[in-house]
Amino acid sequence: MRVTIAAVGRLRSGPEKALIDDYMTRFDRTGRALGLGPANLVEVEDKKSGGMAAEAALLLRAIPAGSVLITLDERGEVMSSPDFATRLATYRDAARDVCFVIGGADGIDPSLRAQAQMSVSFGKMVWPHMLVRVMLTEQLYRAAAILAGTPYHRV
Repeated sequence: MRVTIAAVGRLRSGPEKALIDDYMTRFDRTGRALGLGPANLVEVEDKKSGGMAAEAALLLRAIPAGSVLITLDERGEVMSSPDFATRLATYRDAARDVCFVIGGADGIDPSLRAQAQMSVSFGKMVWPHMLVRVMLTEQLYRAAAILAGTPYHRV
């Protein structure tokens, strides 16, 4: 099952990019034997400042056809890491690709949110969208580690 992360904004070099690259490499390495991955990050940028609707149009073009669409949204479901791993395994077993969508500073357009099969929240606090990328890639790696039974995740 391929994993795509479609995100608004370009991430420049720095500590966040280094963390994302590291966790994506770990996810690909750990997940490969489990049928998870590869993971791919697609960045979109609304250069005309058209707002959430314009960002949604760009994000829709970045979502691979037939993917399960999962939004990262403060209104989404809060779940434990083991529950997230189980959900990821369910999508993998259905032989589907998954696309996680991270909106810009104003969030995800309601029309795009309505198309999602699932919405995930990293808690009631609002996180900068660049940090959400780091948190998502870490959770993807953690999910692969849980499914592989490695000691990275201890319940």
